[in-house]
Amino acid sequence: MSPDDDITVGELKKAVKKFRDERNWQKYHTPKNLAESISIEAAELLEKFQWKKEEEINELLNDSKYKSEVKEELADVFNYCLALSLALDIDLSEALIEKVRLNSEKYPVEKSKGEYKKYTKL
Repeated sequence: MSPDDDITVGELKKAVKKFRDERNWQKYHTPKNLAESISIEAAELLEKFQWKKEEEINELLNDSKYKSEVKEELADVFNYCLALSLALDIDLSEALIEKVRLNSEKYPVEKSKGEYKKYTKL
């Protein structure tokens, strides 16, 4: 069993808040700064895959050092997403469930199954 199966989003947000508050960083965690940080960390994650072919990526993901680097960048993105949800008082679980519902309407199975096209092109 994985921690993903046991730890709630609320518990993760509490951990991020505790880390932030222990360092008195709340003053830096403005929506603008956090949104910028998400973008920066997402770019660092993307850099791990830049210019690589799918076969090369699949091979690299078998290397524990490379996979660990990807894992750290992904965690950075997620950390800042949690921090932004705290700053904006957004319930991420509710937001995600609602977004999946909206996407289900935009991408009905009968039109989108096996297709990568944007909903406006289906």
